Amino acid sequence: MANTNLQFKTNYVVSSKIEPFYKGGKVQISKDEKYIFCTCGSRVNVLEISTGKVVHSVEHDDQEDITSFALSCDDELLVTASRALLLKQWDWRQAQCTRSWRAIHTVPVASMTFDSTSTLLATGGCDGTIKLWDVVKQYCTHNLKGSSGVVHLVQFHPDISRLQLFSSSLDCGIRLWDLRSSQCVCVLQSHYSAVTSLSFSSDGGTMVSSGRDKICTVWDLKSRKAKRTVPVYEAVEGVVLLPENKDFSQIGVKSKDLHFITAGSKGVLRVWEANTARCVYTQTLTAVSEDEEEGEKDDDPRSLTYLLHLPASSRLATVTAEHNILLYQLPGLTTQQQFVGYSDEVLDVKFLGKDDSHIVVATNSCQLKVFELLTNSCQILYGHTDTVLSLDVFKKGFLFASCAKDRSVRVWQMDSDGGQVHCVAQGSSHANAVGSITCSRLKASFIVSGSQDCTVKVWDLPADLSTTGVDVHQLTPRATEKAHDKDVNSVAVSPNDKLLASGSQDRTAKLWSLAGEGSVGLLGVFRGHRRGVWAVCFSPVDQVLATSSADGTTKLWSLQDFSCLKTFEGHDASVLKVVFVSRGTQLLTSGSDGLVKLWTIKTNECVKTLDAHQDKVWGLHGSRKDDKMVTGSADSNITVWVDVTEAELAEEQAKQEDQILKQQVLSNLLHEKKYLKALGLAISLDQPHTVLTVIKAIRQVEDSHELLEKTILKLRLDQKESLLRYCVVWNTNARNCHDAQAVLQVLLTHLPPEELLQYQGARTHLEGLIPYTERHMQRIGHLLQASMFLNYMWQKMRVAGAPSSLGQDEEMDTTPLSQPFFMIDKEKAKGSGDEENQDGNDSDSGQDDDPNWPVEEEEEEDDEVSVTKKASTNDGRVENGEGTKTNGNHHSESEESSEEEDLEEEEKEEKGETTVKVMKSLPVSSTPQCQTTS
Repeated sequence: MANTNLQFKTNYVVSSKIEPFYKGGKVQISKDEKYIFCTCGSRVNVLEISTGKVVHSVEHDDQEDITSFALSCDDELLVTASRALLLKQWDWRQAQCTRSWRAIHTVPVASMTFDSTSTLLATGGCDGTIKLWDVVKQYCTHNLKGSSGVVHLVQFHPDISRLQLFSSSLDCGIRLWDLRSSQCVCVLQSHYSAVTSLSFSSDGGTMVSSGRDKICTVWDLKSRKAKRTVPVYEAVEGVVLLPENKDFSQIGVKSKDLHFITAGSKGVLRVWEANTARCVYTQTLTAVSEDEEEGEKDDDPRSLTYLLHLPASSRLATVTAEHNILLYQLPGLTTQQQFVGYSDEVLDVKFLGKDDSHIVVATNSCQLKVFELLTNSCQILYGHTDTVLSLDVFKKGFLFASCAKDRSVRVWQMDSDGGQVHCVAQGSSHANAVGSITCSRLKASFIVSGSQDCTVKVWDLPADLSTTGVDVHQLTPRATEKAHDKDVNSVAVSPNDKLLASGSQDRTAKLWSLAGEGSVGLLGVFRGHRRGVWAVCFSPVDQVLATSSADGTTKLWSLQDFSCLKTFEGHDASVLKVVFVSRGTQLLTSGSDGLVKLWTIKTNECVKTLDAHQDKVWGLHGSRKDDKMVTGSADSNITVWVDVTEAELAEEQAKQEDQILKQQVLSNLLHEKKYLKALGLAISLDQPHTVLTVIKAIRQVEDSHELLEKTILKLRLDQKESLLRYCVVWNTNARNCHDAQAVLQVLLTHLPPEELLQYQGARTHLEGLIPYTERHMQRIGHLLQASMFLNYMWQKMRVAGAPSSLGQDEEMDTTPLSQPFFMIDKEKAKGSGDEENQDGNDSDSGQDDDPNWPVEEEEEEDDEVSVTKKASTNDGRVENGEGTKTNGNHHSESEESSEEEDLEEEEKEEKGETTVKVMKSLPVSSTPQCQTTS
């Protein structure tokens, strides 16, 4: 803002992205506890725990979804199974498939696990069979049959010397297989629903199983009987036995007896004492509303799907139904890290915190997510009970408001020190989902919400909002107004807090006054959109309102007379968001087509289109410093963009300065006749015209052919490649074809075909050269024929009336052209009148033939050819005057002399001379000829 000169933005580039990495399915943590492995469609992503970033990813070539995977206990091997019934073994650090084999299962593999030695791999199929593989020797060792339905759980006993495998399928029993005999030793019956997890004690004598039938069973593996059945009153997805020799008194463990932790549909971790079947500790979640506590919902997004133990660092990992991965530190179960695996549709996104260090995201969920941009670490905010639809941030960036389908609005505060966010106020008096919210601009004094109940409400905030009390302030609306006939999609407050704008599905936007106490007064209506209005936004500097609509347009309106000032068209579908940037001189819009466009208001021009999303871009927000923006899309991607206008401008200026310096050096080199350096520099500038200038300069020097040859052959291979490429361009133009052919002659003469064909695009270049070269040859052929005919006619005119001696004829051939020509004219003009009349018919036919030569020539001929045209046309006139004096007696002599002239002409052509001088003298001599015959 310190710059007095306002500079328009021209481009943004992606600075960072928050992408989905887990969309449901298995999650496994590496033995060294540094990485989390999780499935995402046809990929297995490897997330580094310390940074929260995906560091490796393996993907099946056939794009088939991965049904299961397993990581070996030594963290070396990763094996994946896909719907294509293939098992693939990976070196996951290099993302390379080292081996692939058929699974033998007739249907996809549902579960996999490695034994503790990382040699045996067990796969449980949907066909009710279990197969064991020796991954070292690469063969199938066992085929275990007997399970009914999908085998969704396989697990080796931790003591590999026992060679025991546990499995569970749809019959709810736990089968114990003896791998020595390949027989099912027994079926442990206790559960009446799917068994979800098994956990073994350190001595291997006790096992705890959990099921969706809301019980956990403690088994004695020696007697293979159930020791205890613990009712836990929730569908349990994961169970972990607590280590016996550690102090867990913080979570209610008072005795040395067996304790275990469960994770399930209630979304909380609970600690149970096995002997007494008592729950000794229940984790508390923040901001659980009364409505939630009344009845447990089956599809509760908080419900846990996996529980994993990290023994080395004494941590627990849980996976929620909303694909969030949370790490807790034992013994206190304090939240350590949170990762968002999949955000579903991103509905709104805003910058937050000091220097916009965080972003707050509303996804297709009742939870809000606050990401720290530097580390991607996330806080999940609980409070709303239905999908959060919209967000807005107050001026300072630490306070923000949200609204949701649960008909409520909430105000949240971020601690400036630790970055922790908590809810400080809430209000609910709308009759339907609250779809839009906006905050006051000058200070945190009020918020305005717009709802699907067609009303707009103004909520006053208490002055002591920042107090860190436990109680959440209850908000009541100061004013309520039925604003529109249909859903209110957007609301915005003016920079001075005196005006309110609302946009609705009823195709209108309205301007309201907020100045009156307790009421909202209508000032005017903006009509003009053909579809519903999705977004409204005030200009930060002018009395102008911007609206974007489902009709694909963005409009600017005057606040004085409510007229439409400008319309911006460019999106192929609905324009969902609009914001002002560059101090109100430019607009950013995002649409259903996945595009973000940058517009300059003054010129109505779309400066840049940014394409980084595959679906509707619902969220768009600019940073307070105006140097970044963030977009959120229905494709679950959140993209942070940075303004690179100044960087690109500086780069362009540096390039221009460099070009100017190089051009100066080039002109100096040409002046000093250092052609090799000049040619190399011109090629490095990648300027074909400059290279051509250098070639022309070389060809104007004495011994140009040798110099050109010497210069070109000293060039590097890549420079010769560029030269060949330029030759193709030059050869298309008749003016430059001689230079191109000269360069080509050197290249083709001195370089072997094998080397030429190794040049990039050599075949294409040579194919492009052939047709134009043939065309130039035809043109030169026509030119040669025309000059020969001229030569022939000139010879006829010179010998007219001369003595019939061969010696004189030869003598005349060696004399200059113009002087004897006039002398013959004067001496023989009178005496040849009769001969003219006799041979007049022949001259007429010559006149008819001659001018047609230049007419047949191509239009692309150069100046030299046009001179030929003039000369040959004048030759027709000469023929009328003098050519008719030709005597039949000298016919044979003239033919001989013309043949000699032809030979001389060809020699001249070879030496590089042209016939232009001869042609130019003809028009001079035509005047006296005409006079003598008149």
